[in-house]
Amino acid sequence: MQVSDFDFELPERLIAKKPLEQRDASRLLCLSDSDDAFVDGLIRDLSRYVQPGDVWVLNDTKVIPARLVGRKKSGGKVEVLLLEPMDQPNVWLAWGKSNKPLKPDTEIEFADGFYAKVISREGKNIEVLLLAEDVGHAIENYGHMPLPPYIDRPDTEEDKARYQTVFARHAGAVAAPTAGLHLTDALMHKMQIAGASFAHVTLHVGPGTFQPVQVDDVNSHVMHEEAYIVPAETARMVNQAKAEGRRVIAVGTTSLRTLEAASADGELQAGAGRTSIFIYPGYHFQIVDALLTNFHLPKSTLIMLVAALAGRERVLNAYDFARVHDYRFYSYGDAMFVPRSTNS
Repeated sequence: MQVSDFDFELPERLIAKKPLEQRDASRLLCLSDSDDAFVDGLIRDLSRYVQPGDVWVLNDTKVIPARLVGRKKSGGKVEVLLLEPMDQPNVWLAWGKSNKPLKPDTEIEFADGFYAKVISREGKNIEVLLLAEDVGHAIENYGHMPLPPYIDRPDTEEDKARYQTVFARHAGAVAAPTAGLHLTDALMHKMQIAGASFAHVTLHVGPGTFQPVQVDDVNSHVMHEEAYIVPAETARMVNQAKAEGRRVIAVGTTSLRTLEAASADGELQAGAGRTSIFIYPGYHFQIVDALLTNFHLPKSTLIMLVAALAGRERVLNAYDFARVHDYRFYSYGDAMFVPRSTNS
């Protein structure tokens, strides 16, 4: 299977650069589980697709303003993208961007009283020690939201609110679980009235979600690793639903990857872990029956995941339909509701 099998053309005008005024105003393309029928709708009508007893699983990670902009003592501009905290206090694994490679002991000033010192470098990764009276407060005050590279504009105060789900709880992501951006408290209440219940997992989305696949053969790709947590109550709800023949629906690809990575012999295991699970056509799903997701980049691991759930041809046909009908693509774009194919 070739990466080029998941390629498609996308006009620049269909890339959503800003969120809509209302979260639930996005469009929703619903696929069938057995044929190529598509239903053109709106996210705010998502409760129509709820079946009584559904368990909808949300990723409650919280995006941190992880992009820091500063200067070296020499005056050169530096951008640092925080990836994840290390074991030592205030030490972070990060990516650094500068006109020259950042060497150990390089000092970077982000703001008055907020600095970083490069501890080590390995390839594109650096470890930095952040120095401030209150490091967490400094990151919140001076950090920028790490918008995806295809949103080619400066971040704004609006992004701090809108590149975040309403149910975000646990800080640590450097990219949003974007399917969840559409949901509002009012919409979730409507879904509960229709018979849905909600469970949470936490997967801190890393920057690898935006990295292009560098190989031609899908089987040769190695996924980035991310940390996740499955609470005991979530495992209980999901396992009971599966035992009773009720649906488990992942809100977003990160929720889906967590559920599948943390399952064994068809049961979801509670606890913390790390996963580099790569889901592409041919994968046998253990837990997930349907997926709410945005429209993804061509040749990305995310479109491969959706194709694993619904079939490559059906997914590419759905993308063709979306392009013809001017759906908005990527993080701030519209969504799809994708039931698992009867063949997956």
